[in-house]
Amino acid sequence: MNAHRLRSARTGAGLVVGVLLLAACGTSTGPTTSSDTTGTSTGSASPTPSTATDDAASPPAAGTADNPGNPGNPLYDVSSSTVDGADWDGADLAGKPAVLWFWAPWCPTCRAQVSGVGELASTHGDGVAVVGVGAQDDADAIAEFAASVDPAVTNLSDADGSVWRHYGVTAQSTYLVLDADGEVRAEGYLDEAELAGIVDDLVEQAG
Repeated sequence: MNAHRLRSARTGAGLVVGVLLLAACGTSTGPTTSSDTTGTSTGSASPTPSTATDDAASPPAAGTADNPGNPGNPLYDVSSSTVDGADWDGADLAGKPAVLWFWAPWCPTCRAQVSGVGELASTHGDGVAVVGVGAQDDADAIAEFAASVDPAVTNLSDADGSVWRHYGVTAQSTYLVLDADGEVRAEGYLDEAELAGIVDDLVEQAG
């Protein structure tokens, strides 16, 4: 199955960035999902960008000739630090379904997702990697938000936006769901039920 390619962002003028930062949060745009995980295929425009970033080339989709999967999947070729200062390596995502949740501390939509993401992580335990990636603010604000999230979720402090750029993410709140082979199965905005259903299917397939 072909995976959806991640999106890239381009640098914008400073005033445009300010307006977009205020406007993007809470925008509900539909997800792009693979048809065999939810039974239906849905899609819509990407979430409205809330910040401008350096150009980031999208890595080749997993499972293609350019990316045979683990362990050389470029989606895993990223590292960062957690809000507690521990090292984190994207290679830890390999071998099981993963949910990457891209959030900003000041985003009301992101805050409303805290309980759902925490429940997802608690329900599946070590069977699913659930990683929050906080950005678009300083490290203190990111850590303060992360303190409200269930500790079963690994939260990264991405104050410099490097993890966001690696995955081509341009707006909050964005989910990126990978299967156990590192293929992208859903990306974009997902409501709580959609996210849970996709992950349940991937866990069953991986089982």
